Amino acid sequence: MESRVVLLTGATGKLGRQLTAHLLGQGHRVIATGRSPESLTALQHFVDNTENLISLQVDFLADDTLTVFLEDLSQLSSAPDVIINNARSIDTLSINEDGTVSRQNFLDEFLLDVVIPYELTMGIHQLKLSRLRSVVNIGSIYGVVAANPSLYEDPVHDSPIHYSVAKAALAHLTRELAVRLAPQDIQVNCVAYGGVEGRVDKKFQDQYARLCPQGRMLSELDITGPIDFLLSASSTAMTGQVLVVDGGWSVW
Repeated sequence: MESRVVLLTGATGKLGRQLTAHLLGQGHRVIATGRSPESLTALQHFVDNTENLISLQVDFLADDTLTVFLEDLSQLSSAPDVIINNARSIDTLSINEDGTVSRQNFLDEFLLDVVIPYELTMGIHQLKLSRLRSVVNIGSIYGVVAANPSLYEDPVHDSPIHYSVAKAALAHLTRELAVRLAPQDIQVNCVAYGGVEGRVDKKFQDQYARLCPQGRMLSELDITGPIDFLLSASSTAMTGQVLVVDGGWSVW
């Protein structure tokens, strides 16, 4: 596979760490973002090779962050030709005691999942020395189907409605950007992952398995393959697509 310069937002989370390590192992240069120095230091300890890793601290929820971040990117020796939009914040997913979502949490979740990917994609595309060729948005099956209440002991609090709505909007943003950026030969796709093991207890994992055709949650190894495909020459005719990787969860 051709070596790429990959901007990966949300690189310090569970999926982000796995993607960072894998991309570096494939010979790519990774510009990794995280919200704190501590999380970025932990990422450096997690990966085997930091020679091609550039760590940038950024909180995308802060005012004027994007302008400063784009200026920092423009100072690097090589601009990204790939963006993987993966920034997340657990803080925005909190639910009120009565089961409703505060306006601020709804707006912040939408900001992270839709507005920032849009602004970041367009901002990098418009950089003077832009090399952008591919954008991959990290979505969820809950942007494709509604949450299944049978999976949760407390569905209202355990499956935040604003997360699903924002991921659905991200899927459509993918289609819109694909159309608008196609004349510049930029691919825009989305990967909608199912549940990933490692962040839930055994009871939840077993219940998930009973509701999924493949009878299991995704492993960390299942995360990287779709990204490899979308960054390879094999996917050059793909754009505007939501690639569902869920063990069959969404087919029934």
